[in-house]
Amino acid sequence: MIPSPSSHHDESIAEGDLSSPSFEHELDPKQGYNNISSSADSVPENPSSPADSVPRNLSSLVNQENEETKLQNILSKAATVTKTVIITTVNAAWTAPNSIFDLFLEGLRSGNQTQALLNHLVVGAMDQKAYSRCLELHPHCIALTTDGVDFSGKANFMSEDYLKIVWRKLEFQRTVLEMGYSIIFTDADILWFRDPFRRFYSDADFQIACDHFGFNSTDLNNSPNSGFIYVRSNNMTIQFYKFWCKSREAYPSKHDQDVLNMIKFDPFISKIGLKIRFLDTAYFGGICEPSKDLNVVCTMHANCCTSLETKAHGLQMMIDDWKIYMTKPGNRTKPHPWTSARYCSK
Repeated sequence: MIPSPSSHHDESIAEGDLSSPSFEHELDPKQGYNNISSSADSVPENPSSPADSVPRNLSSLVNQENEETKLQNILSKAATVTKTVIITTVNAAWTAPNSIFDLFLEGLRSGNQTQALLNHLVVGAMDQKAYSRCLELHPHCIALTTDGVDFSGKANFMSEDYLKIVWRKLEFQRTVLEMGYSIIFTDADILWFRDPFRRFYSDADFQIACDHFGFNSTDLNNSPNSGFIYVRSNNMTIQFYKFWCKSREAYPSKHDQDVLNMIKFDPFISKIGLKIRFLDTAYFGGICEPSKDLNVVCTMHANCCTSLETKAHGLQMMIDDWKIYMTKPGNRTKPHPWTSARYCSK
């Protein structure tokens, strides 16, 4: 459901506005802290063959430390003055020429004053092919390859590979938070048309987009979509992410979003004092529940398109709509709807 038009057409007054509308000058996040898992955790307590296992474990630890150093360097280069980064993840299928990643970058370049946000974007590449393509297009890329797991292909919704990918994305978010950086995580099938910071809430630790929004941003009955999340790095969010990742064990056949829907009512959330807010689809829309007005939309997600091809088709149609909108000065005090309604049809 979309709130009344009067609350959405004046960009200077809206629920969730921060005192400053700029990404570069957002409110300082609560102080984070480094809480990276001890490298000793990787060493078995009772290796079956010490002579064989110690060198292998030492090599693994060195590689882990090197990867953490690489990530720290990339994050420090991409972060804002308040240690906030935008992160996304892609695989080979999503980085193919003229596919999802290209459209994602085009959206940021064609948005309303969103080009500078590219400086703060860190891309996690799930396989070597995606990493190589990322380096061709963007300066801040990190390899998230996992030994023995191939993340390169198209992963059908809820398939085994799909579940591995979505949980790997969540572990990546957790790692960045533990390094002391606040994050905006965005799926690459989301187009950014405006700087979202002016629509975030200043009193929340964890803010998430919705498939369906029901007016009240604090109502846990909203339907969250884990493709777009703003998280401040602090003790509470780090504990929450550990709890979220650990809860996978209780629901092995569920993806991260389903698990979040199950744990959001858990007393643990109240116990740690985590403040959760749900983002209005009027500003953070998607195919499931589109933003109704191009005058105020910040992001649009191809979340109800089930295949790579229909996602790309829908994203291209949204970009075309946006470019037409931007070339028409017109009277923007009135709602400006999207010209296309069936984004997933092809």
